[in-house]
Amino acid sequence: MAVSGFEGFEKRLELRFFHDNSTPNKNPMGLRLIDFESLDQVLTQVQCTVVSAVANRSFDAYVLSESSLFVYPTKIIIKTCGTTQLLKSIRPFIHLARTLNLTLRACRYSRGSFIFPNSQPFPYTSFEDEVVIVEDSLPKESLRHRKASVMTPSNNPSRAWHVFTASADVEPDESVVVVEVCMTELDRVNARSFFRRKGDEKNSDSAGKEMTRLSGIDLINENAFICDFAFDPCGYSMNGVDGDRYSTIHVTPEDGFSYASFECGLSLYDDGRGDVAEVLSRAIDVFRPSCVSIATTYGGEDYDHEVTKRVERVLAKNLGLKCRSRLMDEFPGSGTVVFQSFTPRRR
Repeated sequence: MAVSGFEGFEKRLELRFFHDNSTPNKNPMGLRLIDFESLDQVLTQVQCTVVSAVANRSFDAYVLSESSLFVYPTKIIIKTCGTTQLLKSIRPFIHLARTLNLTLRACRYSRGSFIFPNSQPFPYTSFEDEVVIVEDSLPKESLRHRKASVMTPSNNPSRAWHVFTASADVEPDESVVVVEVCMTELDRVNARSFFRRKGDEKNSDSAGKEMTRLSGIDLINENAFICDFAFDPCGYSMNGVDGDRYSTIHVTPEDGFSYASFECGLSLYDDGRGDVAEVLSRAIDVFRPSCVSIATTYGGEDYDHEVTKRVERVLAKNLGLKCRSRLMDEFPGSGTVVFQSFTPRRR
């Protein structure tokens, strides 16, 4: 293990809003009306920049120098890696929403365990300190239902899942399942796809498209439009856009601290866009990692134990991954989180 390197594990923040009932002529674009200059000012505080972007009728997707930002009419999702200051975005995002007569309905902050925890700035060296900062940034008069939890697998205590939620509602307001996959110790051969070749004169967009094709990322969801970006000399990010559904992948391929993440928002029941277990299998197969964790957040959908078991069966059959730990926790107004840890059967 390297003494220090680039921190792949992301911090993730999701803010959900609703229109003030007294607002006449509500604009359906909502948060998407925030101008780019204002977004850029928020990202400057977080210590990252936009490197590529795409939009459709449902939302705007930005690839950042450190991960991704998604802006829906009433929802913002931002995840950033490295030593970024993600929590500095909470107050300005809430302020920008207020200028559009939008009120905060729910907040969720989550992350895995950092590979290089001692390299993180305050408050990210302590989840307790992070929770204090988040709570201080939220409106005091609302979001009464709050909970912080650290989900620690018995087989690997150093790879815990940290979650804080705050909600104005007792019941979740959104029927979307969010799946976050964190992968470490990537297969060295597979990781080579995410290094730029010496003498390569392609720009970052063209090189990103080549990495997407060579790695097989384009086959995870063939219906998605992919906005991809290759970093120099290595590293890769992409956002996938498929109707109102997003997906995102970020890769730190260096040996010794290799890491990749895959995240998508989906519904379990309403379409034929892909069995969640098969989608996860295709995404993980791109990297062939030695350690995998999957955090599945059931928002407005009821927790489905059969889906959890099917993921375990499919990953065992297709990739030889055995589930070593399965934890579940409930968050008032924010649904249920299931956290699974996998390693190859041979271990």
